[in-house]
Amino acid sequence: MRVKDVFVNGSGVRLPSTLNVADAIASGDCEPKLVSRTDVESVSVSPHESAAEMAVEAARVALARAGSQPDDVDLILHATTYHQGQDLWPVGSYIQRETVRNSCLALEIRQMSNGGLAAMDLAVSYLIARPGRDALLTSSDRFCLPGIDRWKTDPGTPYGDGASALVLSTRGGYAKLLSLAINADSDLEPLHRGDVPFGLAPFSHRIPVDFEEAKHTFSREFGLSYGINKANAGQALAVEQALSDADMKIGDADWIILPHFGRRRLDVNYLRPYDIDPERTTWSWSRTVGHLGAGDQFASFDHLVQTGKATSGQRIVMFGVGAGYSWGCAVIEML
Repeated sequence: MRVKDVFVNGSGVRLPSTLNVADAIASGDCEPKLVSRTDVESVSVSPHESAAEMAVEAARVALARAGSQPDDVDLILHATTYHQGQDLWPVGSYIQRETVRNSCLALEIRQMSNGGLAAMDLAVSYLIARPGRDALLTSSDRFCLPGIDRWKTDPGTPYGDGASALVLSTRGGYAKLLSLAINADSDLEPLHRGDVPFGLAPFSHRIPVDFEEAKHTFSREFGLSYGINKANAGQALAVEQALSDADMKIGDADWIILPHFGRRRLDVNYLRPYDIDPERTTWSWSRTVGHLGAGDQFASFDHLVQTGKATSGQRIVMFGVGAGYSWGCAVIEML
């Protein structure tokens, strides 16, 4: 959709500490073959902070930079993919309590790695219907054992711990959201489920989670090319729609934010198909952070802004993809 009068007015990131891939290999935590083709240098790791606590820190920074007061915030959406630190617990309410302490709606979004852009899509519609207010969008995950092995769970993409936040506003900001497109195809839902029966509790069948086994099961039933073709088509549809609504082509983008995947996966899914020069992406930074679940897009945007790389008049295109399957694409112009 073509977006009018919705702005980015603040962003924030919380990345606790850094673990070099070489050190993980030396300690025996990571097998060299799992990262040999990723070209990832390091990942962010949280020794102590839960995902929810990191989200609060990122949110506080974003709100402060936006100058948003509690009465300004009309919606809080927290995108997650994994355990937030407590069981049967409304993490959105925790973020609300630890930041604005107001009475607005606070919800958790679970759309895997596309959760950040999905939250953005929902927030835009909400803000357009209720102008003059702000929406706080957060994302946070801590990928750790026993549930997730950051190296083995999704081979080809080392996972990093961290949080990111964005404040969208109809009151103004330093960047303007020009367009946003979301596309979904539930035919690919089994790709991350496999054929195991439904369980009574978390991790009833596989611990740590093994996406690779689920993908092999899907490929045996439907064929490898079926999943690849559908995934490529789904992403292309979202990208084409967002670019068309912004009256531009991919070559017009000054910066392109891609999911924080390993290099081989980026090459196959994005760089070669869309003829993207890595120098126009945040790859040089994201390869030091790892995949942050639903938070890659907000974190990379914050990096471009805080380092001064994104300047007035530039356009930034965000790509997103999440199991389920869904894809997103957003175009933002720096003011």
